[in-house]
Amino acid sequence: MGYAGKERAEQEEGVMATEFFWSYTDEPHASRRRQILSKYPQIKQLFGPDPFAFLKIAAAVSLQLWTGTFLHDAGWLMILVLAYFFGSFLNHNLFLAIHELSHNLAFSTPVYNRWLGIFANLPIGVPMSVTFQKYHLEHHRFQGVDGIDMDIPSLTEANLVTDVVSKSIWVVLQLFFYALRPLFLKPKPPGIWEFINFIIQLSLDAGFVYFWGWKSLGYLILSTFVGGGMHPMAGHFISEHYIFKPTDQETYSYYGPLNLMTWSVGYHNEHHDFPRIPGSKLHKVKEIAPEFYENLESYKSWSQIIAMYIMDRTVGPFSRMKRKLSTSSMKKSE
Repeated sequence: MGYAGKERAEQEEGVMATEFFWSYTDEPHASRRRQILSKYPQIKQLFGPDPFAFLKIAAAVSLQLWTGTFLHDAGWLMILVLAYFFGSFLNHNLFLAIHELSHNLAFSTPVYNRWLGIFANLPIGVPMSVTFQKYHLEHHRFQGVDGIDMDIPSLTEANLVTDVVSKSIWVVLQLFFYALRPLFLKPKPPGIWEFINFIIQLSLDAGFVYFWGWKSLGYLILSTFVGGGMHPMAGHFISEHYIFKPTDQETYSYYGPLNLMTWSVGYHNEHHDFPRIPGSKLHKVKEIAPEFYENLESYKSWSQIIAMYIMDRTVGPFSRMKRKLSTSSMKKSE
């Protein structure tokens, strides 16, 4: 593997890259998957749904909706404090549950995962479960591919976010960028499931306002917003694929305690290598095949990653690996 020398040189000289890093090989996960399975075929036994996914999601949804109703007469300051220190963890957990469900890792029947994703979406306040799956699966099949992988910042973002202040604002608003970027760069016509997601979500939102008032709904929306911005759990958005050092590595794992609350999304190399393994079992991949992961750069703190991203003058939205659509990538989509 390798990427263009100009961007590498800019990083080494302490200057923020002005272009994306370009790789001239296929994404690394498919080849590593073949190597690991060749040596450790027993890993296939980890494939399949998490039998406890429904219970975990139901508990988080119930607790968050109850909390919203409980706060219907609370002051806005209390609502904001509870949204940041409590509700944000639940809603981000549910966002990552939706990520898990996009890979059909709760039920063997895909449509059941879709319905559960719409249910998990309820406390988030904004309909996103069905649309997220459309774009996220492309992120796996076409990692880094220019114009297809919507996980990569747009040129507009990269050209505007160039210093500590603009990077701080970008981090606070990163959920908006993730949500709106595909709609501007690669819009897809909505289908029946998007309408179902939309109608159910708006019905829940309207019900909350009708029975408990705007403060209850405001708590849910704030929990989503603050949990996806300057928040420890949101560090995974940056840690997963941003390049902090001159290297050919483009996916990074996090091995820290917040994996317990985030469906182990921190095991991100392992997840991209084996997207059919649920988060509850991803740690076993590293245990079975440690030699494939122990020499890869990894992290132990998402909060530190956010601070590094903001303060490191060499890192910004351009610090992502891109590649052109290859023949092998096209075959994956067939």
